[in-house]
Parts: sequence; structure tokens; C-alpha cells
Amino acid sequence: MAPLTSHHLLPPFAEGIKTAPLVSVSLAKLESGDKEASDAFFRACRELGFFYLDMLGSELGEKIVSEAEQLNAFQKEFFKMPYEVKDKYGRPHLDPFYAYRYNDLDVKDENGVTVRAESYNVSSRSYWVRPGLPCDIQNHDPFLIEDLPALRKDDIRGLCERLACPPMILENQELFNNYVVHCRAAIDCLLEHLNTHLELPAGTLANLHRINERSGDHVRLVQAPPSTFNEARAQRSITVLFNWLGGLQIRVPDTIEWVYVRPIPGSCVVNLGDAMVKFTAGLLRSNIHRVVPPVGEQASEARNSLVFFSRPEDAVVLKRLKGGLIDAQPVEENGEAPMTAHEWIMAKGTGQLPGVYTKKGFEWRENDERLKNAPALLTGMPKVVASSA
Repeated sequence: MAPLTSHHLLPPFAEGIKTAPLVSVSLAKLESGDKEASDAFFRACRELGFFYLDMLGSELGEKIVSEAEQLNAFQKEFFKMPYEVKDKYGRPHLDPFYAYRYNDLDVKDENGVTVRAESYNVSSRSYWVRPGLPCDIQNHDPFLIEDLPALRKDDIRGLCERLACPPMILENQELFNNYVVHCRAAIDCLLEHLNTHLELPAGTLANLHRINERSGDHVRLVQAPPSTFNEARAQRSITVLFNWLGGLQIRVPDTIEWVYVRPIPGSCVVNLGDAMVKFTAGLLRSNIHRVVPPVGEQASEARNSLVFFSRPEDAVVLKRLKGGLIDAQPVEENGEAPMTAHEWIMAKGTGQLPGVYTKKGFEWRENDERLKNAPALLTGMPKVVASSA
């Protein structure tokens, strides 16, 4: 029987390195209502905010894996296009957030052309750095990143006027649409289990994430050359991530140690974002993570990832929900003015919110120059180190 994934075609993940303690949760068992699997899923959402979602044995899950493999093959061809073609779809002239941007690496290819790290819609807090330099130097001397227009769910589903995009994307519209619909179906299953464990009124979380309403959901294609580095905290509800090489790391909450996440064929990595922390008053966890160069035989390989970001509907106000276990959470008075999901995405995604949501509310990064340009409605928030969780 032919393998479902292409992991076996790549160099193996390095042995002998410490890996993240992610639990594996079966999508098939969640679909069938298995209590043990559901309990393990909820514990992972509270304790680490990251877990493997095993797609095998689920008809829906195996469709997603197949589509992820097709999109990975697609993105490798897509990123071969000349820079001048992709530059047409850049920001800010196309869109302040869902568009292409880039920075040049201090690396040349065999033809003397400057190399770029490429992706759709870069995360809001990114540092792309020179290998071997300490991070406090790196952050003042960034490598250049390339970000192509995000493939918005609303574009793919025909919910808005579509942003300009390369013909290759339009030619694969059916594949992108199927991937969005199927990822959202899996996410809806996760939201239903969360809703039950949080003892919220039926449909509470689902009604904040309806697929046919405008939202910041999007597909992100990523290709990074060797030796790029990125640190992030997700400003969304739930992320579905497919990796084929190592490089993703999470910070272990108890020790603040960075550990690698091993790619598992047939599984995706799922993590919760800031919105779920906000909605649940800190009951659920959004864990800081980063991408560093893979080690061992994978170190010289360009790294591709495929990400689906699910966010609340644009008009949803990001505030703690009422009911169930959330009502027992402490009330934090932090001076936050309410923001809609769309306002939050645009502020966070364009670098105006240098911080994260934690149990204490929104926490600024101390001494960040972007505080000078932060939205006035947020100036009353506490200024603390964003790496605290």
C-alpha cells in the first residue's frame, strides 16, 4: 500500500534531541464521541495548547491529509515563480495584511540572486535571524521574509470581493475550497468538544465561527530556506498545521525550555490561539512557539509548511464568554477596551499589538518600539513581558 504522505521522501528527523510532550488525539474517536479521547483533548487544551490530531481512520481526516499533500506539491511549484511576478501581489498596495511582503536574506543562490524566505501571511511577531548570532542582536538586524497574499477563506468561499492573486491559485480553486471546508469541519468537531467540557450553552463556540460568515480564516503556504528563525504566538482560535521537516519548537510551560515538535505522518499539529484564551478567561492555553532551523540531515533542506488559521467572525467582540466553567474564573481588571476580531487581527497582524493574551489579559512586550504606535484604545493595558504565560 502506497504511503499517504511524502515524509519518507525527505531526510529523517534527527534522533537524540528532546521533543515536545504532545499527546496524540484521534479525530475518528472524537467524531464518534469517545470520552477518553475527548478528555485527553481537553487536558491538552488546558495544559499545553498543542497536540497531535491523528487523521488516520477518519474519512474526513484522511481527505485533509490527501489535500495537504496536494497543496504541499502545489506550493513547491508556486514558490518557483520569479520574484517580480509575486511582487505584484504585495502589501501594502494590495492589502495591509492579506498580501505579499518580503525581506532579503544575506544569502545568494547559484545565480547570484538574493534568497528570500517565503510564506503566505507572516505571523505577527516574527524574527528572521542570522544563524549563530544572539537573539538580542538578531531582533535589531532581521533577515528578510517573503509573505504572499493570504488565501482568505472568504475569497475561496466567495464571501467577498476577491483579492488579486496569481492564476495558479485560481486554477486550483476546487482544491483550496475542499481543504478549507474539510479543515473547518474538523475544527467544528473540536469546538463542539470544547463547548461541552466548558459547560457552555449548546452552540456557543460554533456560533462565533460560522464558515459562511466573514472572518479572518485563511490558508497559509510557507517555504523557508535553511537557517531562518521565527517566534510567534497565535492571534486566532485554532490552527491546523502540517509540517514535513522539523524546526517547529514550543516552550514547555513548567521549564520555559524550547523543545522540537516531531512531524508525524498522518497527523497534523493543532494549537489554540489568543482568542480561545480570551473567550475562556485563561482556562485554555495559547502556547508560545517558534520555528528554528531543523537539525541533523534535515538542516540543509528548504522547509515547507501548510497552515489553516481559524478565527472568530469579524464582528465578534473578543471578550470573556458567560456560562459554565468560565464563570468561576477570576475577573481581571486590566483596562482593556473591547475589540472585534477583525480589529484585533489587523492591529496584531500589522505589528501594532506587540504582546499576547494570557490569564492576566493582554500583556505588552516591554520596551517594544511599536508601543509608540499602538491603538489609543489599548493604552491602558498592562505592560509586561509577553513571554510570561
